[in-house]
Amino acid sequence: MPYFSGLAMFPKSPLFYVLLVIAGNAASVQTLGAETIKGTIRFAGVPIEQKTIPTTIDQYVCGKEKAAEDLLVSADKGIRNVVVSIENPPALGLRAPAPPVVLDQKECTFVPHVVVAPINEPVLFLNTDRLLHNLHSISTLNARFNRAQPKGRTIQMAFKIPEKIRIECDLHTWMHAWVVVAEHPFYTVTNDRGAFVLENVPPGSYTLRVWQESLGTVTKDVAVAPQVGTDVIIEMGPVKP
Repeated sequence: MPYFSGLAMFPKSPLFYVLLVIAGNAASVQTLGAETIKGTIRFAGVPIEQKTIPTTIDQYVCGKEKAAEDLLVSADKGIRNVVVSIENPPALGLRAPAPPVVLDQKECTFVPHVVVAPINEPVLFLNTDRLLHNLHSISTLNARFNRAQPKGRTIQMAFKIPEKIRIECDLHTWMHAWVVVAEHPFYTVTNDRGAFVLENVPPGSYTLRVWQESLGTVTKDVAVAPQVGTDVIIEMGPVKP
C-alpha cells in the first residue's frame, strides 16, 4: 500500500499537495547527496622519527620542548593534518550557516594545527595562555596582518580569496599553524590516524586534491557510486629535490 494512501479519507487543499511535493523533493535531495568519500592518507616509505623542538622562552607555560608538527605520522603510517578537498566539486545551492572556525593558542601551540575556513566567514583566534602571543600571517593573495594578542583577547578575521595562509607567533618562533581558505564545502582535514571523510557528495567522478605542508600535493581520481560512496587509500612520500 502506498505510504500516503492512508490520507485519502481526508480532504486535501492545494497547499497540502505543495507541501507534499516539497517534502518529497527534500527527501530526494538528501538521498542523492548523502554519499561519502572516506579514506586514509598514508606515509610511503620507511617510518620517520618524530622530532621535537626545544623551547627558548616562557618555559613555565610552554614546557621545555614541543613536537615538530610539520609532519606527524602515526604508528600505522597515517599522516595527520592533511587537507583533502575535491578539485572539481559538484554544484550546490545555498550552504547552511556553520559555526565560526576557532584557532586557539594553548601551552605555546596553535590548536588545531590546520583549520579550513570558508571564504568570507569568521575565524576566531584565541589565546588561552597566561602570556602574550602575536598573530603574524604569511599570505600571497589575502591581506597580511601582525597583531599582538594578550591572554583572553579574541581576534576575528575573515579571508576573501582561497589560499593556504601560514600563521606564526614571532614571540615563540616554533609556533605555526595553517588556515586553508576554502571556496566550497568539500574540504576536510585528516585525524591523528590519517583518516578523513567528505560527506554529502553526489554520485559521480571526482579528483581529490591532497595537501600536506612538508610533502606537497598529490591528486587521485575517484568514483562515487550511488548508495555506496567510495573508500580510498592515498600515499604521500617525501618531496624529491
